Formats: sequence, structure tokens, C-alpha cells
Amino acid sequence: MPPSAQDGRLSMNFDDLNLAPAILKAVHEQGYEIPTPIQAQAIPAVLAGQDLLAGAQTGTGKTAAFVLPMLDILGRSEAGKNKFGGTAIRALVLTPTRELAAQVEESVRDYGKHVSLTSTVVFGGVGMNPQISKLKRGVDILVATPGRLLDLQQQGFVDLSGVQMLVLDEADRMLDMGFIHDVKKVLALVPRDKQSLLFSATFSNEIRELAATLLKNPQSIQVTPANTTVQRITQTIHPVGRGKKKALLAHIIQENNWSQVLVFTRTKFGANNVAEFLSKNGIQAMAMHGNKSQAARTQALAGFKSGDIRALVATDIAARGIDIEDLPHVVNYEIPNVSEDYVHRIGRTGRAGSDGQAVSLVCLDEEGFMMDIERFTKQQIAVQHIEGFGPEPGEKAEPIAMGRQTIWGGAGKPPSRDVMQAAAKAARGEMMQRMRDGKGAAPGGRGGKPQGGGRSGDRQESAPKPAHGPHGQRHGGVNAGRGNPPQGQRPPAQRRDNDRDDEMPRNVDPLRTNLHNTRHEPRRPATDASGQPDPMRTSIDSMADRGRGGRNGGGRGPGGGQNRSGGGGFGSRGSGNPSRSFSR
Repeated sequence: MPPSAQDGRLSMNFDDLNLAPAILKAVHEQGYEIPTPIQAQAIPAVLAGQDLLAGAQTGTGKTAAFVLPMLDILGRSEAGKNKFGGTAIRALVLTPTRELAAQVEESVRDYGKHVSLTSTVVFGGVGMNPQISKLKRGVDILVATPGRLLDLQQQGFVDLSGVQMLVLDEADRMLDMGFIHDVKKVLALVPRDKQSLLFSATFSNEIRELAATLLKNPQSIQVTPANTTVQRITQTIHPVGRGKKKALLAHIIQENNWSQVLVFTRTKFGANNVAEFLSKNGIQAMAMHGNKSQAARTQALAGFKSGDIRALVATDIAARGIDIEDLPHVVNYEIPNVSEDYVHRIGRTGRAGSDGQAVSLVCLDEEGFMMDIERFTKQQIAVQHIEGFGPEPGEKAEPIAMGRQTIWGGAGKPPSRDVMQAAAKAARGEMMQRMRDGKGAAPGGRGGKPQGGGRSGDRQESAPKPAHGPHGQRHGGVNAGRGNPPQGQRPPAQRRDNDRDDEMPRNVDPLRTNLHNTRHEPRRPATDASGQPDPMRTSIDSMADRGRGGRNGGGRGPGGGQNRSGGGGFGSRGSGNPSRSFSR
């Protein structure tokens, strides 16, 4: 949908940006007339040859902000030759996920269809031979994920010596996924004399260090605070009993006759489980996550876009890069433990000025997460009770198992470490039993091996319930919280191009128990001078706050510790914010 001047866009149009006529023709054919703020500020800077450090959320038009000037600049010069005698790669775009890489390269083709430039995309999960053939013939623009790019380079099939422009897209997610070492290896393969652009939603110390080594006197652009995407989206909270989530999800979809809904789960196992349940109940659904083959992921996304699939159930990382025009509904089947991820999730709807609806299914285990989200976005989300789906009498908040990790998300003070370790042990036992039960008949079909998943409604109701545990803390045995893989598992650095959906980022220590040199650092404020959420904060900052008593000893404001009994309800919401009932 073309942008409008009514949603905060600037009054200038694309014709004012001095882009080549052939590129403007393609832009107009796509139905766009008015650039978004990130486009209006970034395009002139890139055309002027400046390095760029840009902060922009999903849905802001950042892809066109670097693709359009890239096409213009490359279109004005002749390409050299690579070592195979083909066209030399002059622009390299690195992205964290396959879907985002495919989306970026599609944009390159759409906007560059009237210029004589070639492009291709390389990522893992598919065969190498077609990619090798294209690289030998040569392309002007290469879009790639770091792992597959390095695999091809180490085999001698990639020549990056002619790169003139380098783009790191969603750099924060790339580092969160543990790709920092791969990114640095790629940087060593490209010429030092080049134009570099770094796009990131947030800016951690690692991002700033990377920018300092990569960028030369960059122009910095920060266009939107982290919560602006949600303003045109209708948001609703449905309190739900722990074992009733899947039934409530199916009820909502059927009752409202939704034809297209994107459902977010916390883990791969959860995505498989929910998709299977919906399909059995007459709602065509497919799961999309890192364990699916690329063919299966592409098929799921294509079916969802065409309308053949009613519900696409995805993990956060696998969903990066999903861009569907006029997507009407997003459901948070499980509430994210990082508030910024909520904004990214619901930002899949309400794009380009459209309206959207975001529904969150919140059980007692997740009330604390939801309260954090409300504080972060500075809003009170409407609560709607649906009869027959609320928590059972006496139901209490319990820890949430994520594979080998166990985190606390309840609206109260977390229990002791001993109790949390017991919960972790129970979760591991449950996960191993699921794996034994699913061996040879993995849910989700090809590539969908069982994974340790979040509990909220995903396990069988008769399964043993784990005990309480501290919020945000991982307890998976001796190695928990240290980033050391269990015996027999490959270290994370070797797991390229795999979506680590069932694990917290390997560089995150929520309680800062291992960051001895930073334990006493001053905490970054959650809001900027204007009172808006600080877009420079990262998920790591948010999670560290929780470990430093940011929730008043595990609660959410004064009196927050009273909600652990299972009575439900948001506690005090901080100064000036009244208490209100939640689960009852």
C-alpha cells in the first residue's frame, strides 16, 4: 500500500531525491510517491557517498532506504571482473536470516528492473550448486547470510575484492544470534576503501564497537522511537488458563472468521505443536522456524501470502523479514520476555499506514512480561475476558521452560534458586520424553525435529508441572548461564544460519552473574529525555534491568509480589498508573 502524508511521512516525494529516472519509474510502478522518514534522510546521505549509521524499526521502509541509492550509484559506473572472469560483486548486503535476505534481494529486483544490474541471494538450507553457478557468472549485488557466504568463500567460490558498498541490515539481530565473529570475518574479506551502511533497531556496545571499526565519519540517523509502530494497531489482551491457549486461539480465529493470521510462539516445538492443533481443528496452518528446510519455509510463506494457509505459526527469528501487505491479524500465542520483541512482532501488521489488530494470549506465567511491555510502550492495553477460557481456580504462576533454560515471567517475586533448579530438571525431563516420543515421527514434517519448548499451553495437560523459578534466569545444570554447550553438542559459533529459536542469545546473561567487569556499570535509562522508550536500548539492556531489581525484587512496582498466588491481576504500574484487574 502506498504511504500517505497522514501517518507522519514527510511532504517531499521521491522525485525530489535526485534518483535516476529508471529507478523512479520502478518506484512509481510499485505505487509509492512519498518517502518514509528513514528514506528521506538516508537516500541523500548515501547518494553523497557518506557512511551511514541508521536506527529504524521494522515497517519503516529501511530496505528501500539503502536499495534505491545503491542502484543509483552502481548504475552510474561500469562493473569490473571477478577472478572467474564474470561480473565483480560491487555491493554486499548481509542479513541475519534467510527470509530477510530473500526479501531484500526481491526489493533489489523490483526497484532495479529498469537498470542493467544483476543480483542474487545466498543462504543456508538449500543446495550450493545453483548459488555457485551464479557467483561464478558474477553479479553486481549480492545479498547473503553470513554463514553460507563464508562457507562459499572458504571453498573458493566468492570473490569480494571488488566490493564498493557494504550494508549490514538488522545488525542488532545479527549479533544477538551470535554472528559477530562471522561478520568480522566477512569484513576482513572486503576492501577497506568502501562505503558502509549499518542499519539497526537498537545499539548495544557491541554494535557501537562494530560501527567504530567499520564506518568512517558516518552520518547518524534515528527516525522513530521503538514504540511508534504500535500506534495504529488495535491491541487486546485475552487472559487465558495455561492449558487452554490452543483452544482459545482456534476459538478466536473461527469466531471472528479470520482468513489470515500470523501467530508467534516462543520456540520451534511450540510452533509445530500449535500448527498441528489448528490443522486438526479445521484451520489450515503451517509452522515456520529454523529447523524447517528452506523449501518448507518458502512454501509456508508463499501459501500464507496467497491465502491457502490461514494461520502461519512462527518463531521470532524465523519471522524476521516477513513482509506481507495488509496483514490484518497478529497473535502473541506466547508473550515475549523482551519488550522490544513485542514491538517487532505486532509491527508485522499495521504497515504502510494500514490498520491492524494484535491479540495477546496471557496466562499467569506471563503476566510480568505483559506488564513490562505496557510500561515499555507507555500504554494500557485493553483486557477482554472470553468466558470459559480463563485460568482455573487456584491456578498459580509457574516458570517457563525454554529448552534447557527456565525463566520466570510471573507477576510477582521469583522463588528461590533451589526451586528454580527443580523446575529446570523437570523441564529437561519433559523435553527428553517429548524427544523420545517424537523420534521417527517428528511434528511439522521434514526438518521439524522436536525441541524443548515453552510450556504455556504446549504440553499435554496431564504432564507434570515444573516448579517456580527466578524471572529471566537460566538454570539448565552446571553449564547454565555460562554459554557452554552440553557434552556432545557443537558450540554455538559453529552453528551457522540456524535460527536459535529455543535459546536466549548466547551473549545474554539476564542477571549479569557472569559479567564481572560490567556488573557495576550505570544502567541505561529506559526512556529518553522526551519520555519515549529509548530506541538505543537493546534486549540485553532490558533483561539486565530485570536482574538488577528493575522489577522491585521480581515484582512490577510496589506490591507486585502479591500476584504470585494465582489471584491474577496487574499490580501497581508505577507512579501515576492505577492498579487494575487482569486474570479475574
